[in-house]
Amino acid sequence: MIQEAYIQGISTRSVDDLVKAMGMSGISKSQVSRLCEEIDVRVKAFLDRPIEGDWPYLWIDATYIKVRQNDRVISVAAIIAVGANADGRREVLGMDIGPSEAETFWTEFLRKLARRGLRGVKLVISDAHEGIKAAVSKVMHATWQRCRVHFMRNVMAHAGKSGRRVVSAFMSAAFAQDDAEAAKTQWRRVADQLRPKLPKLAGVLDEAETDVLAYMAFPAAHRTKLHSSA
Repeated sequence: MIQEAYIQGISTRSVDDLVKAMGMSGISKSQVSRLCEEIDVRVKAFLDRPIEGDWPYLWIDATYIKVRQNDRVISVAAIIAVGANADGRREVLGMDIGPSEAETFWTEFLRKLARRGLRGVKLVISDAHEGIKAAVSKVMHATWQRCRVHFMRNVMAHAGKSGRRVVSAFMSAAFAQDDAEAAKTQWRRVADQLRPKLPKLAGVLDEAETDVLAYMAFPAAHRTKLHSSA
């Protein structure tokens, strides 16, 4: 129970209150630390384990979480890499925590995955964060796929409240195509239709076409899983 509370981020004082509520005399911070040392060892072993085999698809993403550091609560970036092997099995390949999503942080994260044996990556899927893009280009000899979900959020922001439904329908038609050439043709048709009234949005589509549709170059059976990291 104490280990579960620790994993959930419950403070030492709250753990002490919980223990007392269960009829025990209480527990000190040092006792909690000793009880949870085993978790840290197991987590480190998991994150440092060798990566074996080929992993053609790699999803990377980040979120910001609150942590306690030197008696202060601060926001840090928690980053994660999930891979899919040749059999389609997904697995968490790596995680790390840093002060921000800086390019140097992402670069070292990807290099650590490579040192642990990550190989065979053909497609990396993420949002369009510049730090991620720069790190992928440095470390991975792979195609980069811009996450469709993140891209569509950006598109909807440009479309305005009144145009979101129409733009969403236009984009769905492009995403529904069966092959890369048809998808690109429909994409350009959408951009041209939007250009007279929404030139900025049309420009966004022009710039993003190659990156958002990168997954279309891969097997059709895999595409529904490749277009997004969300």
